[in-house]
Amino acid sequence: MRVTLNRPMMLEEAVTAPDGAGGFTTSWVALGTLWAELRPGAGRELRGTIAPEGRMLFRVYLRAAPQGSPQRPRPDQRLREGARLFTILAVSEADPAGAYLVCHAQEEVPA
Repeated sequence: MRVTLNRPMMLEEAVTAPDGAGGFTTSWVALGTLWAELRPGAGRELRGTIAPEGRMLFRVYLRAAPQGSPQRPRPDQRLREGARLFTILAVSEADPAGAYLVCHAQEEVPA
């Protein structure tokens, strides 16, 4: 498998804090930059609350990191490339040798 890690992407994790009114606010904390290759998958248009939304799936290839490592993405995290956000849906090994990971991710953009 040929993978070209040519895009820096920021791995982010959600942090919740009390908002003082009985609820919570969510903010995102940067965990570090990972070099990645982004490959498009399937896309579709959905009916949004205000306007149609486009939903695009991607496969994001990264250098492998062991289970439990802070450099190994998890489904409750996201990747950021500038203003683009990719919600991680699942993570698995991308090749038999275990040299790369593939993050199945979703990008939501207005249609």
